[in-house]
Amino acid sequence: MQAETKTVTLIGIPLEEGSGRGGCAMGPAAYRIAGIASALHELGYAVDDRGDLRPAPASDLPEMAEAKHLPIVGAFTRAIEAETYAAARNGTVPILLGGDHSLSMGSVSGMARHAAEIDRPLYVLWLDAHSDFNAPETSPSGNIHGMPVAFFCGKAEFVPILPADRPFVDPKHVYQIGIRSVDEEERRMIRENAVNVFDMRAVDEEGMGSIVKRILGDVREAGALLHVSLDVDFLDPDVAPGVGTTVPGGATFREAHLIMELLHDSGLVSSLDLVELNPFLDDRGRSARVMVELAASLFGRRILDRPTRGG
Repeated sequence: MQAETKTVTLIGIPLEEGSGRGGCAMGPAAYRIAGIASALHELGYAVDDRGDLRPAPASDLPEMAEAKHLPIVGAFTRAIEAETYAAARNGTVPILLGGDHSLSMGSVSGMARHAAEIDRPLYVLWLDAHSDFNAPETSPSGNIHGMPVAFFCGKAEFVPILPADRPFVDPKHVYQIGIRSVDEEERRMIRENAVNVFDMRAVDEEGMGSIVKRILGDVREAGALLHVSLDVDFLDPDVAPGVGTTVPGGATFREAHLIMELLHDSGLVSSLDLVELNPFLDDRGRSARVMVELAASLFGRRILDRPTRGG
């Protein structure tokens, strides 16, 4: 986390329409109950909780079978983009409390606008079981939470949700870790667009620390801002069961904390998504508490009392 930044902005996103099932709309409340504001406050941060966004469906966006619930997801995208951009421009670190992963269409787009204004590239670290690089025409389900990466890279334009001339993220600046479920057409799009994918086999062979350090080296060399998007299903279901898209073989509790600690040490992170928490499927708040603990590690809490080493 950037040393000069001591304020974080919490933005609740009670969005579940992108996922195809109910429950994620309760995510922001679960994070607050699990103590995310107090955890960050104890680490020395001023916390500005902006409450939850609740936009009305966008009347100019049509219903699409290939992109389900587009009017409400599109309305959220516009509101999230504006709120994320404003928080970053004001010098704070936006933390998006989701809500399903379609929220990243707005958060990453807002950060891309901010990065372009200050003439810096934006890199994205995507911690997820899924690549989320579908377009409406390639998605088997039509659920928009499988499309955000393609959207903010300019490869999945539904209809005019955001301005066509907005800044996009270069797919080569997207780094995905933990991937273990990819659709066939999605696999082709990832390959054609040169997205950097480290699946769980790569993690097993190379080690989580080595991969993350390599990514941070690229971000530092580019002088980029770094947006981190953390999906509950990045973690193994035994660690965090409260998600509707469980995929066995995910990251361990310790691997996830290592990533967060390395990110904090780097001082490069500019914004954070916490997504896909479904309290209805959770075990007495367990997944919410794990995600709050991971966020706290990203902002400086240590499991082991050792000195911080800058990159």
